[in-house]
Amino acid sequence: MSKGVLIPIGGNEDKGIEENEQYTLEFISEGILYHVVKQAGGIDANILVIPTASSIPDEVGQNYLEAFDKLGCKNVRVMDIRSREESEDPKNLEWVQNAQCVMFSGGNQSNITRNIKGTSLHKLLIDKYQNESFVIAGTSAGAMCMSQEMIRGGSAQESFVKGAVRMGEGMDFIPNLIIDSHFIRRGRFGRLAEAIAQFPQLIGVGLAEDTGLIVKENSFEVIGSGMVIIMDARKAKHNNHEILQEGTPMTLTHLKTHVLANGDVFNIKERKIKVLPLDAPFV
Repeated sequence: MSKGVLIPIGGNEDKGIEENEQYTLEFISEGILYHVVKQAGGIDANILVIPTASSIPDEVGQNYLEAFDKLGCKNVRVMDIRSREESEDPKNLEWVQNAQCVMFSGGNQSNITRNIKGTSLHKLLIDKYQNESFVIAGTSAGAMCMSQEMIRGGSAQESFVKGAVRMGEGMDFIPNLIIDSHFIRRGRFGRLAEAIAQFPQLIGVGLAEDTGLIVKENSFEVIGSGMVIIMDARKAKHNNHEILQEGTPMTLTHLKTHVLANGDVFNIKERKIKVLPLDAPFV
């Protein structure tokens, strides 16, 4: 059982530059960043921002430095990894060794796996997560890469047709989830549904923007202002994904879904939910 904490976050698009995702910034509300800092041990924690997924790492890194500074954090630095060689650099490994938290930015999740997966840096992250009260946080691409089976891409408009969703190996911090981000705004229900049709033993988690999870041991709690969609296909009575040809619409019946919000808790191992009572105040 891991001693660390995962905080995957659904992302929140910048208000502007361009619509193309690679030119937009991934911002986190101060409310969610507050949880990241708290789980890391407070404002004195050593926090590393890793903008490897982004095509504009300097700008993204600076925005995180400013956001953490607003929360009073004193020991935040950016470690931009652009190659597997940099993931073997002793200086970078020392930075991670001394950190209480790493924060992966948004962008393209495949950049993270291509440059870090299987390297000494990746092994160190897993070791610290399993054996220390170490926090691994990530937004958008930084959240999606956390799972063992990772969504690499796929158009929401074409989803729920076999082959529309591209899967690959993630960072394997948590093996029993498949995580998708920007879930509500970008209409990714079908994309996540096809992903778990391929891997029905796993739990699909769709994160809305400004929404995240605090994952500890075998359960997670929802944080933020949006919703989390849970998909469970273990008891689906008709799942024809395996026999279909590419490009054919799928059938998936008795797909179990849950809609969770701030404060709700999901036990990953037992697949049981604890929701806030109806009269609980919203925080």
